[in-house]
Amino acid sequence: MQRSTERFLTTHVGSLPRPDDLVRTMFAQEEGVPVDRAALAERVRAAVAEVVGHQLDAGIDLVNDGEMSKPSYASYPKYRLTGFDGESVTFSYRDLDDFPSMAQRVMSDPGRSRRKTPACTGPVAPTGDDAVQHDVANLLAADGDPTGRFLTAASPGLVALFFDDQHYGSYEDYLLAIADAMRPEYEAIAAAGITVQLDCPDLAMGRHVRYADLSDEQFLARLRQNLEAIDHATAGIDPELLRLHVCWGNYDGPHHRDIPFATIVRDVLRARPAAIAFEAANPRHAHEFTVFDDVALPDGTVLVPGVLESKTNVIEHPELVAQRIARYAERVGAENVVAGTDCGYGTWVGQAAVDPQVVWAKFAALAEGARLASDRWF
Repeated sequence: MQRSTERFLTTHVGSLPRPDDLVRTMFAQEEGVPVDRAALAERVRAAVAEVVGHQLDAGIDLVNDGEMSKPSYASYPKYRLTGFDGESVTFSYRDLDDFPSMAQRVMSDPGRSRRKTPACTGPVAPTGDDAVQHDVANLLAADGDPTGRFLTAASPGLVALFFDDQHYGSYEDYLLAIADAMRPEYEAIAAAGITVQLDCPDLAMGRHVRYADLSDEQFLARLRQNLEAIDHATAGIDPELLRLHVCWGNYDGPHHRDIPFATIVRDVLRARPAAIAFEAANPRHAHEFTVFDDVALPDGTVLVPGVLESKTNVIEHPELVAQRIARYAERVGAENVVAGTDCGYGTWVGQAAVDPQVVWAKFAALAEGARLASDRWF
């Protein structure tokens, strides 16, 4: 994991706006319409090159492929793992349940309404295709000389969160099967020298959706299971090539039922990844930098707090970005802070709360804010 040794580095969480023609093709694929696989692969390759260029032009240091090959960060495993068929039961968002009119608006989003998450109906295993190798090759082939590269991957707990188990009958058995099945993807990314970002909405959003009826103690027990599955699946990977993203859900809801970061942070910091990315800019979680007044950062751990919101078209002022970076640098040391974003900007194909052109302007503000903060800290 690259560290901010001479200046504050910048990155983001993963998904970025996809070209309109790629969105249309992926909609067709999700709906079962036959698509030209070779043509799709070539369009994805070109889209990765384009999106890497946008990131570098905006001043982002640690770049990725924008998840151009994936219909979403959560549903793509159905194409790479066996054992999934049918449809999972849609779970309830407890914060949206309190505001039915808002729930209707959020759930009618074109990307969300088209997403398809099947259930586990048989043994989970890798399909053996080379999709992750294409992801690696596309990112490495993109022009430019970034400070670092990362690729996102669904954590075992994420897959278990979105894909109902109708086969194993035991959460522990299901989670372990997913961990073993996803391991080759994690290892393929790391083998190329690319950082693996494990997406983990199960560690935070899971509390007010799938596990809303549990007590906090019961939820923390599930959270620890999910973290143990990550440790199991990544046992052969250097922690320096791992980062973990904690998410309360990248949707435009009230979020008043989000579990506090303070409740989960100590467990999260015990995970193997050397870097922890988390939401820290939106109105529900921007105050939580004070958690690190009482929580010590483990040696070797890097924080990647979100200093840009991912659900608003307002472009953050660089001075605000610099202030947000400083809040963490004051508490854990400048070298242990990389400036990030709350979440992605293309979570589902066709879902884009932020206008694509505004995304790049926000990224430029991120880079400028990091420069301002660097002038004051280095």
